[in-house]
Amino acid sequence: MDVIEKNKKEMLEKKIWAVIGATNNQEKFGYKIWKKLKNHGYEVYPVNPKYEEIDGEKCYPTLKDVPVTPEVVDLVVPPKVSLKAIDEAHEQGIEYLWFQPGTADEETITKAEDLGMKIVFHDCVLVALG
Repeated sequence: MDVIEKNKKEMLEKKIWAVIGATNNQEKFGYKIWKKLKNHGYEVYPVNPKYEEIDGEKCYPTLKDVPVTPEVVDLVVPPKVSLKAIDEAHEQGIEYLWFQPGTADEETITKAEDLGMKIVFHDCVLVALG
């Protein structure tokens, strides 16, 4: 099993997630991923400064505002935003980052790896959860 597959398996066993880039637009991946995780029994916190709430649940402006420390952070944002999120996650001691397709570039992946974080990229949570 390669490192990415190992990380993916470990992440899917973790139960507390934050989705950065969550949205209340049901057509977008930020909503679909948040909802899919919830429907699979995960404790999921939406993070997006543009929304007060999503489906009646509080949405947090930043990762730091989430009331518990998530075990996994799923990113559904452009690479520039992902870069800042890596720092926030690292400061909180979060080691698992899942970059949805299109959210990471070479710079973000290198930065996360240099900080010793466990990452998944070029893979979708929706696919992983079936």
